[in-house]
Amino acid sequence: MTVGQNGRGRRGWHTAALVALLAYALGGCATYVNGYRAETTASATPSTRQTEQHLTPAQREHQRILATYGGVYQDSRIEGMLGRVVDQLVAASERPDLKYKITLLNSPAVNAFALPNGQLYVTRGLLALASDSAELASVLSHEMAHVIARHAAIREDQARQAALISRVATDVFNDPQMSALTVAKSKLALAGFSRAQELEADGIGVGIASRAGYDPYGAVRFLNAMGRNIALRPAPVAGLDTRTVDFLSSHPATPDRIKNAQANARQYFAPGAGNRDKGAYLAAIDGMPYGEDPSEGFVRGRRFLHPKLGFTFMAPEGFTLDNTAQAVLGVRDGGNQALRLDVVRVPAEQSLGEYLTSGWIENVNTESVEDLNINGFVAATAVAKGEQWHFRLYAIRFGSEVYRFIFATKSSLAETDRTFRDSVQTFRRLSLSELNGAKPLRVKVVTVAAGDTIERLASHMATPDRALERFLMINGLDPGEALKPGDKVKIVVE
Repeated sequence: MTVGQNGRGRRGWHTAALVALLAYALGGCATYVNGYRAETTASATPSTRQTEQHLTPAQREHQRILATYGGVYQDSRIEGMLGRVVDQLVAASERPDLKYKITLLNSPAVNAFALPNGQLYVTRGLLALASDSAELASVLSHEMAHVIARHAAIREDQARQAALISRVATDVFNDPQMSALTVAKSKLALAGFSRAQELEADGIGVGIASRAGYDPYGAVRFLNAMGRNIALRPAPVAGLDTRTVDFLSSHPATPDRIKNAQANARQYFAPGAGNRDKGAYLAAIDGMPYGEDPSEGFVRGRRFLHPKLGFTFMAPEGFTLDNTAQAVLGVRDGGNQALRLDVVRVPAEQSLGEYLTSGWIENVNTESVEDLNINGFVAATAVAKGEQWHFRLYAIRFGSEVYRFIFATKSSLAETDRTFRDSVQTFRRLSLSELNGAKPLRVKVVTVAAGDTIERLASHMATPDRALERFLMINGLDPGEALKPGDKVKIVVE
């Protein structure tokens, strides 16, 4: 979660736009994508734009990717393992003369992508989900296929066209909704253009991986794991199709890709053949952080803690939280309730009551504005109403910034307002012991002992919810599957 711009914008948020914003983020667009690749966008300040003028297009994109995905995660064991896999794949590819460089990103997102110049990226979130080197090879060979087939170059041209449309729409249309619709349509066209190429890259990638000696069914296993991972994501806000909001997701549905991957794999090996290299893979990622980087805040059940900014709060009962680069988001009750916490800059001379009614969101009931004191911090609250949603707004001055809570419900506020108020009252400064104890979750590789069951090992998972399902997911196991003594599996520990 990062600090936003000055709170006094010229245009207010339409309530429908606010719900769409909640749905967009709750759909996990910033963190999880239904496939290997995702477009990356990052807003630029005047200073960053001036700096970018001196960079090549590839360097600019590299910097934007680092900014979007938490920067580089450095680990010599993982970097060595990635380099060995890439070298084997390059030697077995149709273009062994091409040069590749791989960057490990410090992000819990499950993602990987390539630039036209052969720059490959993989997140540590993807490494935590994969179970062996064959699964990793399926991802990297897929990305190399985009470079070999020049998909990445074509994609870059399409992105430039979308950016041009965006600038034209912003300059020409006075209606911000019309401008946004034009941009969204251009990006939807871009996403549709790449779906067929994703399937083509799957086929090329399976061939590269199998020729390198890897089990070609690694692609099938990883796609299955990805589907299970998506199923554990928070539910979208009811009544809104997050596939429409998530217009940058450029991947076919996972079942289509699994079917395609199976057909491609059968052309090379029978199931069980090929190298999985599981032991070396697990040894490389043993001890790697799992989930969010504590320096950017992290979720523990319903609690969110941000050691760097020094605060914590507890979401209402039943909420599932998600930490994104832009905000902390939560959803419950099938998407009929949602919350958003972000940070904005509000001038010290402006009261928080004035800020809540300053136009950043529309339809605020000015008579509902109330000054508050929340655990020693100056605060204010108000309500706003849309066609289907009711909003309870809070602004809390914490240090030099203002923290903005937006609670949304489809039912009347009379039914939910007490729980929203109770949640905001948990906003407080972290204690010194909490700051010292704010450590990331980590992947730990353990050896299955005689008598160990899936349920017993899953009970050691430190994940906040659905420990059994997450244990099965990160190990590629099915419910009820027997474990063999001596096998290596992953668990998540503090």
